[in-house]
Amino acid sequence: MNRNVSVADNIHLALGNPSHAAALPADRYHLFQRSQYVLLYDRTTSTPAWASWQLNASWLGNLSRPEFTPDPEMPTGWFTVTPRSYTGSGFDRGHIVPAADRNRTPEDSAAVFYMSNIAPQAPDNNRGPWEQLESYCRTLVRSGKELYIIAGPTGQGGVGSLGGKDAIANNKITVPAAFWKIVVVNNRPGLGLAGVTQNTRVIVVLIPNQQGIKEENWQTFRTTIRELEQRTGYDFLSNVPSAVQNALETGANVPF
Repeated sequence: MNRNVSVADNIHLALGNPSHAAALPADRYHLFQRSQYVLLYDRTTSTPAWASWQLNASWLGNLSRPEFTPDPEMPTGWFTVTPRSYTGSGFDRGHIVPAADRNRTPEDSAAVFYMSNIAPQAPDNNRGPWEQLESYCRTLVRSGKELYIIAGPTGQGGVGSLGGKDAIANNKITVPAAFWKIVVVNNRPGLGLAGVTQNTRVIVVLIPNQQGIKEENWQTFRTTIRELEQRTGYDFLSNVPSAVQNALETGANVPF
């Protein structure tokens, strides 16, 4: 299901490639470039490094959730994560690209339930502020907005329902210390990169991967793109003109 299209032309990377993934070492990273999203997979953590996707109302449906499955396109010789890899770990199978963002067709739903799109997420993170923000994003697109979203895990060491862990599945899957997300809000579908200005709304969060935060509002964890760049080493919004990029990356996002 990888698309035969250049990274530069991919709609899900309209605002930029966070790590210029095409140049990364193939023995560590694999770029899944699908019609539903672009995802950089890290062999050393057995989780996504990041995923990037466009979201508007045309992607939304109401199909039931399929089963989690191993990614059929995982490179040969790499550890294949299965649903069982998370059993008894105390961590949820946390989607990076949300299930409800891609449920209009069976193919779309299947793509977000590949285990390559999953990372160990504390239940109170996954079912609390992380899910709240996911739902809020879908509320925005139902009102006519179009979003460009980038998200991923960072660091090592989280606290799940069974206590703190650095890794699960016999140390093959890294437990992140936190999850981050950047949401760029265009006023209507079709504007793409041209619709991003210094006044464009940007939502940025960094949410600790731990228990005890289920009732916290996602706005509690707001940060800036520049702070995320310093933490992750990625270059966000690299296709955005530099003056606009600087304004969006350094400005505090306004609570709504």
